[in-house]
Amino acid sequence: MTAQGPLKGVKVVEFAGIGPGPFCGMLLSDLGADVVRIDRKGPGRASPADITARGRRSIALDLKRPEAVETCLRLMDSAEIIFEGFRPGVMERLGLGPDVALKRNPKLVYGRMTGWGQTGPLAQAAGHDINYIAISGALHAIGTGEKPVPPLNLVGDFGGGALYLAFGLLAALTHARATGQGQVVDTAMTDGAASLMSMFYGMKAMGVWNGERRANLLDGGAHFYDTYQCSDGKWIALGSIEPQFYALLLEKAGLTDPAFGAQMDRSAWPDLKAKLAAVIARKTRAEWTAIMEGTDICFGPVMDLDEAPLHPHNVARETFVTVAGVVQPAPAPRFSATPGQIQGPPPAIGADTDTALTDWGLSDGELAQLKAAGAL
Repeated sequence: MTAQGPLKGVKVVEFAGIGPGPFCGMLLSDLGADVVRIDRKGPGRASPADITARGRRSIALDLKRPEAVETCLRLMDSAEIIFEGFRPGVMERLGLGPDVALKRNPKLVYGRMTGWGQTGPLAQAAGHDINYIAISGALHAIGTGEKPVPPLNLVGDFGGGALYLAFGLLAALTHARATGQGQVVDTAMTDGAASLMSMFYGMKAMGVWNGERRANLLDGGAHFYDTYQCSDGKWIALGSIEPQFYALLLEKAGLTDPAFGAQMDRSAWPDLKAKLAAVIARKTRAEWTAIMEGTDICFGPVMDLDEAPLHPHNVARETFVTVAGVVQPAPAPRFSATPGQIQGPPPAIGADTDTALTDWGLSDGELAQLKAAGAL
């Protein structure tokens, strides 16, 4: 498949990892970048269900061999971007740290993806998304009145991690192309999760956000911004914040109780929530969808992972696609002049070693030497 997208021609080296690293690689590939993933030498099969591995080529190297390390450096010489997701110091011990890479290629953008960051007292500690968002304030704000609840691993790994890494890499690439100066992009999920909370820290400073869960405007505390169960056990989501949207909610739900006039009276929210829940429970999700969807109520049926790809809006926009029998999100965002595309299926480990290295400038003789040395 010919590369397509606004990043066509951008050469990226990805050191294989888990979670946010592969997701960042997928995002760059979906937008047309030539992403070569360096995997550890060993067995590995491709699975069409490994969605975040789609669209790049895999090179398998034994990084214990100096010849393999030199091959990585050769690839970095040709790349504009490289990124890795190891604990601080791992790349330096391999001889692939940013000091070495940037000395050879001063224009290189060197991305580093970690939970705690390259510095700080926790930099060497193990952790997962739930831990990183715990110290940002995000986890405390999300959940029930009784306990914080992890919001999948969307806030730390993918929102605060992969998206900030992709954003940082492309910002640094813009600078490198303009000035010839590369740099290190230190992406910490703790930093990204804290950044995502900016509006809420602002609301706290203004006195309109308190420390209780489900007691605020956007955390399910308000009766007009929450999910409600219908008579068939399915759920709907309401977000009728603005007065005109709220008035329409009252109209469409047949709510004539004058108590609902106190929309922003926080002390009334629990009672109004109970009343609204009782009304919503009288109809099925399909019935409420027929009444409310497409209006300015700010309404959505809560779809599960089987239902979401079949929602008419998602179907019309082709938000989901099916590749090799696997339903998956299509590339996002969308570009009018240079649309992205899924550049290819998830590769097996080492499936593209010869062709990718040749495309990136190594000769047949050099490949033969690497094989003889056991580096490939």
